[in-house]
Amino acid sequence: MPLTPSVVLRPLRPGEFAEARSADSEFDDFGPRSGYVVPPPCRVDEDGVLAVVVDGQPVGTTSWTWVQWGPTRASRCPMIGIWLQASARGSGAGTEAQRQLVDLFFRHTATNRVQAHTDVTNVAEQRALEKAGFTDEGVVRGAHWRGGDWHDGHLYSMLRADWLT
Repeated sequence: MPLTPSVVLRPLRPGEFAEARSADSEFDDFGPRSGYVVPPPCRVDEDGVLAVVVDGQPVGTTSWTWVQWGPTRASRCPMIGIWLQASARGSGAGTEAQRQLVDLFFRHTATNRVQAHTDVTNVAEQRALEKAGFTDEGVVRGAHWRGGDWHDGHLYSMLRADWLT
């Protein structure tokens, strides 16, 4: 049985992921991504980014954008995402990073829901989200533009009640 890597989430430091990057997987083809020349502010109640550090080395980022389902701020929830360098994929680091991000939101905000979205063909991310405790809510048709075409995706969520169990 492989050992689970030591995963830590923390604010980006100056110079980390400062270079623009191109897609390195078919699920990352949203066009060129600019780097973080200046580390973004890190507040859990606003859109943000954290470094994913595995065994002391930064290997990727988690990010979130707050979305709102109802007419009041009480209906807001974070939509999370993750990017890992190819060398860090498949090790369980992504699952653990997403689990830690969920803990961060439920411990430090009043949100009732954390959600994630992934391409219908991104089976590895679907497995990672399910291992982290997310529930697949179904397919969202034509939800994102990637690689010159519209793609369907699975919408995942974890509710505070799920996290407490």
